[in-house]
Amino acid sequence: MEISNQSGISEFFLTGLTYSPAIESFIFSLFLSIYFVTIFGNILIILAVRLDYHLHTPMYFFIANLSFTDICISTTIIPKMLLNIETQNQSITYTGCLSQVCFVLIFGGLESCLLAVMAYDRYLAIVHPLRYTVIMNPCLCVLLVLLSLFISTINALLHSLMLLKLSFCKDQNILHFFCELVQVIKHACSDTFINTLLIYTVTSVFAGFPLAGIIFSYIQIVSSILKISSVQGRNKAFSTCGSHLSVVSLFYGTAFGVYMSSAVSDSSVKNIVFSMMYTVVPQMLNPFIYSLRNREMKQAMRHLLFPVVLSSP
Repeated sequence: MEISNQSGISEFFLTGLTYSPAIESFIFSLFLSIYFVTIFGNILIILAVRLDYHLHTPMYFFIANLSFTDICISTTIIPKMLLNIETQNQSITYTGCLSQVCFVLIFGGLESCLLAVMAYDRYLAIVHPLRYTVIMNPCLCVLLVLLSLFISTINALLHSLMLLKLSFCKDQNILHFFCELVQVIKHACSDTFINTLLIYTVTSVFAGFPLAGIIFSYIQIVSSILKISSVQGRNKAFSTCGSHLSVVSLFYGTAFGVYMSSAVSDSSVKNIVFSMMYTVVPQMLNPFIYSLRNREMKQAMRHLLFPVVLSSP
């Protein structure tokens, strides 16, 4: 195999979704629909939080940021995939591939950190309700989002800069529908020990701390809720956490599937399916989870979509 230098390779080929024309047409229509639903649903969430003063609280501020992150991660992956299917050209430039790796890591990490911040918000609201408004002030909310972005960016840049040090063989066919970090590293012709070590150490730490924070927060939340004597009070407390728990389960469940499939299996089909469940499906379902399971959000969405009908006597 011909070896390129670190900057000599010009492009990769994303062949994970290369099938017959009929199947590719179905895949194109499916992902176009998913992308449309994802963008439309998450924009509605952002607009509802922005325009409804009842939703001007820390919890909905974080939900709006989560929706923006979902839009970003979907836009990083799906449009390029749709373009490749439409043009029957599976290539992606070397720069474009590494940029895609970086942005997927940034927004994936940001989503993980935001879910931890939202768990902390629910912890304060339920366990320390009298101090909640004092602690969770607007300044702290913004700082927590910026800190989440900073942490995820550092993680992404660390992996991306280490990718730049690798040499790749020419004419690379990546059996995936986007430039996923592990799959790109597998196509390097130079030593990848440091990169692999980073994946299973640094990434585990960056993902482990938010998950540990979520688990700790919910242990405290459940313990506090069980002390409530009123059944109605318990149900109300649990209902405020239901949407977040659903999103956390969906996000970390599929992320764990991607992690395990990459570690124990070389099956490209399994890797594609788990990656799709991690980078595409949760971003589409999050608006439905938050709008269907949250009464205030549901009302705000109705007023946003049907303002004339709802305002008429």
